[in-house]
Amino acid sequence: MSGEPAVLILEDGRSFRGRSFGAVGTTVGEAVFNTGMTGYQETLTDPSYQGQVVVMTAPHVGNTGMNDEDPESRQIWVAGYVVRDPSPIASNWRSRGSLDEALVTAGVVGIRDIDTRALTRHLRDRGAMRVGIFSGEAATTDTDELLARVRRAPEMAGCSLTDDVTTDEPYVVPALGEERYVVAAVDLGIKSMTPHRMAERGMTVHVVPADIDTDTLLELGRDGIFLSNGPGDPATADHAVALVQAALAARRPLFGICFGHQMLGRALGFGTYKLRFGHRGVNQPVQDLRTGRVAITAHNHGFAVDAAVGEELSTPFGRVEVSHVCLNDNVVEGLRCLDVPAFSVQYHPEAAAGPHDAADLFDEFAALMDGAR
Repeated sequence: MSGEPAVLILEDGRSFRGRSFGAVGTTVGEAVFNTGMTGYQETLTDPSYQGQVVVMTAPHVGNTGMNDEDPESRQIWVAGYVVRDPSPIASNWRSRGSLDEALVTAGVVGIRDIDTRALTRHLRDRGAMRVGIFSGEAATTDTDELLARVRRAPEMAGCSLTDDVTTDEPYVVPALGEERYVVAAVDLGIKSMTPHRMAERGMTVHVVPADIDTDTLLELGRDGIFLSNGPGDPATADHAVALVQAALAARRPLFGICFGHQMLGRALGFGTYKLRFGHRGVNQPVQDLRTGRVAITAHNHGFAVDAAVGEELSTPFGRVEVSHVCLNDNVVEGLRCLDVPAFSVQYHPEAAAGPHDAADLFDEFAALMDGAR
């Protein structure tokens, strides 16, 4: 695993030199860091990372290789990948290839052998920003020219990415065992484990494209509507907001996660804003304000809902409260409607790689649908 010369350049001019990892070439995107110690395959295949160059804070990555069971979608979505020490061997009984080989096959440009701790501290202090990775011949180009290319790349704020990741055609994930509910899940960048978790609870899930019309959505989601995670700026997703408002007006039970949480927030009249460096990883502490319980949760978001914590809020759809907050920075992590059957969380309760503290939220969705009958 020798690798060709590579350089990473941030939009503020700071640079790191290392060796290529994965495909050799050029990529640009938004630099973000993931604090998970495990689950790199799920991270790579999470559509919410579309357009982002992911820096892994865990120093040793790739130990267990890549398998055929853990992908969360049809492809690797990250725009680029940054690691310190990739494992030279893949050792796991399920492994079907190495991480490096998977990145090469997917055409994902990465860099290794750099100080990812220093890079993460820089992003934590300065905020997520545009970045470029240049390897092979591109790494020999004049640094000022490479920096100019990074600064010409679009910023994540104002970026609409839903159309890039949503399914082209509807598909059905049948209930496991007896069918108890029929749910429509709007694919804003859905992960494969999400409908599986619902199917485990007797839900037949119709996964539908993000551009579905409201009448069809309500017809397919006979018992409930689900809004998935996804990439991009929530301020650009007006059609998804309209879908949520239609479901609220019809009093159809609704559950949103991550980007879907932001859609519920916007539908209720709240704004959204970009976080300094976001929450990404499988070790984020979130408190349920109703019970005081703290769950360790999986996150991947760079935007948040702007709503007041600790008070009952008035919206066009009745009373709403902030139900969950992040204990690291008090960011809103959940909303609960008090007059219509709807709630949301900013994190990922399906969490294939763990933790599973929040899996009971799918049971809450089932209870919400039971209550509406």
